[in-house]
Amino acid sequence: MHAIRLHAFGPAENLTYEETPDPVPGPGQVRIKVAAAGVHVLDTSLREGMTGPFPAPAELPTVPGREVAGTVDALGEGTDPAWLGKRVVAHLGMAPGGYAELAVTDAARLHALPDHLGEAEAVAMIGTGRTTLGILQFTELGPDSVAIVPAAAGGIGTLLVQYAKNAGATVIGLAGGSAKVALVEANGADLAVDYTLADWPEKVRAHLGGRAATVVFDSVGGDTARAAVDLLGKGGQHLVFGWAGAGLHDGEPLTYPAEELAARGITSESVLGPVMLQKAGGDIRPLELAALDAAATGALRPAVHRFPLANAAGAHRALETRATTGKVVLIP
Repeated sequence: MHAIRLHAFGPAENLTYEETPDPVPGPGQVRIKVAAAGVHVLDTSLREGMTGPFPAPAELPTVPGREVAGTVDALGEGTDPAWLGKRVVAHLGMAPGGYAELAVTDAARLHALPDHLGEAEAVAMIGTGRTTLGILQFTELGPDSVAIVPAAAGGIGTLLVQYAKNAGATVIGLAGGSAKVALVEANGADLAVDYTLADWPEKVRAHLGGRAATVVFDSVGGDTARAAVDLLGKGGQHLVFGWAGAGLHDGEPLTYPAEELAARGITSESVLGPVMLQKAGGDIRPLELAALDAAATGALRPAVHRFPLANAAGAHRALETRATTGKVVLIP
């Protein structure tokens, strides 16, 4: 098979397209003929050897990637034979190996795909979709809500805009550049603004006509997030799940002293990692099921930015320069 391998930590160019031995499924495992593999911003940090929610690879070379969809083409010992030939999607968890034509995972991680749900869209929902629903556990959205979504043209941002609109909320989507702003507007945001323009907060205030924001879904940090939080009214929530705007690999999330939060009557909390898992009752799989169901029924429509598997390096460069929209997916 062909796969992307990383022989040394470093820049995107270190991702090489190579021919490698076909993986063999072990007991209780399946092998998937990959039709789509997800690329996560975390992958770019792991490529450089940084440790975060997932540890950096202990040994090199490695095949990156933890989200795949395709067709089961081989079974390990003891695996239910009903899986053979089925279209499936899986998050591989701690074990990488997704940037490849073939990937192996435990059968317990599989979800069968409905006939009308594409593999690229399923890959978007198994990781990005489940994270979106995990974030939404921390707030309640309704007709009285005013949600600000920085990075609204990204994978999670796209889904947050749709979910909030479905709930009847007023949605303000922020994006960098006119092309992305147009996508956010087409996705249903009540107002889409370019956060690279200094006057964007004034445009939001004018649109709201005296209403205050009730929640900021913050994946960017930095000055953009701070300006968005300044639009919150009393009782507002600042939900943090990233800080790409503060520097993709070396930035820090936007935080506030407890006394400032109390004085302003707002809350600020990080919603990733163990706290999200705890909120989900210790089991992330129901979020995966809910995300896939939302895509299958059309309630949520993931945006997908496709790259050929052989151009994984280009996909990483595009992510790092914010030149992507939606979920980045590799197609073998």
